[in-house]
Amino acid sequence: MPDGRAHDFGSGTGAPWVTVRLLDGDLPRKVVLNPDLAVSEAYMDERLTIDGDDLHAFFEMILVNLSQRRSAWWQAPLALSRRAMRRLAQHNPIGRAQQNVAHHYDLSGALYDLFLDEDRQYSCAYFPRPGMTLDEAQAAKKAHIAKKLLLKPGMRVLDIGCGWGGMALTLAREHGARVVGVTLSKEQHAVAVKRAEAAGLSDRVDFRLTDYRTLSESFDRIVSVGMFEHVGAPHFLEYFRTVERLLDPDGVALIHTIGRETPPGVTSPFIRKYIFPGGYVPALSEIATAVEKTRLWTTDIEVWRLHYATTLRHWYDRFMARQDEARALYDDRFCRMWRYYLLASEMTFRHDFQVVYQIQIARRQDAVPLSRDYMY
Repeated sequence: MPDGRAHDFGSGTGAPWVTVRLLDGDLPRKVVLNPDLAVSEAYMDERLTIDGDDLHAFFEMILVNLSQRRSAWWQAPLALSRRAMRRLAQHNPIGRAQQNVAHHYDLSGALYDLFLDEDRQYSCAYFPRPGMTLDEAQAAKKAHIAKKLLLKPGMRVLDIGCGWGGMALTLAREHGARVVGVTLSKEQHAVAVKRAEAAGLSDRVDFRLTDYRTLSESFDRIVSVGMFEHVGAPHFLEYFRTVERLLDPDGVALIHTIGRETPPGVTSPFIRKYIFPGGYVPALSEIATAVEKTRLWTTDIEVWRLHYATTLRHWYDRFMARQDEARALYDDRFCRMWRYYLLASEMTFRHDFQVVYQIQIARRQDAVPLSRDYMY
């Protein structure tokens, strides 16, 4: 504690799991009032330290305990206030959505080069076999999605939230698709355009700096990977009505998103303030409720359990191996924040009912085969 007193918790047997030192006299009060934000900010500012900087053990200890106990009674008012403000926090009209995207995705491209794979896939990789490298698993993810899209050469594909262009370029190069990729990140758009030019695919891939809601064309296929988490619950119905409007009568869409295996909740205050403002991880019930209000068919749902935990461990290890370069780009506080974000996310997928959903939807009931054999 800040006054030098030590408190021990647990059975008292075996070696200590983790030792945490609170160095700010006001920190205990802040942790009681808002534990998620207070702990993360104190770690970033080094007002809370962990012996050996063992963040992995720290998060494991917290999440294992949280999974076995209910929240303390004095946390109920804070939880209620967060839920009451949920719609406001996730209100993402077109202008605000671009500001929220810029907060995270317009960081230096050199930062993402430190830990992402060669194709800059900033979403969950797919590990159907043990021992796969990150690059292999990201390639497997793109191939799996392509099979679910049932692509044919010449098909027009919309990539909502195209990132740095990897998925769009893969669908054009390997499957003969003609792709429109949209993003709200100026940094990502500039990189994607250059990649298309370098690959000689500018005539088949059209990257646009625009909101998907402004489009008026129609597409044979729509794919969206890692973007739905930025939509916000108040806009779920708007999102799927837009997909319905843009999809041809014989069209198929594939939505790949992080999801919670719990009832609807709220975004972590730390994540909302420092990492993904306006972001929200949806419950499957929230997605299904929005789709039910359209004339779209849900033709397949696949749940990836631990694939993202493995992806995040790769990202964390790669980031740590080049942390000095990240510190040169920003500063030590940023590095501590980024380590906290990556490890907190990994441990959430390991211990806190968080998964990835791949949801295939179509305009017609028989737009896809009646068995799943074609995916494998």
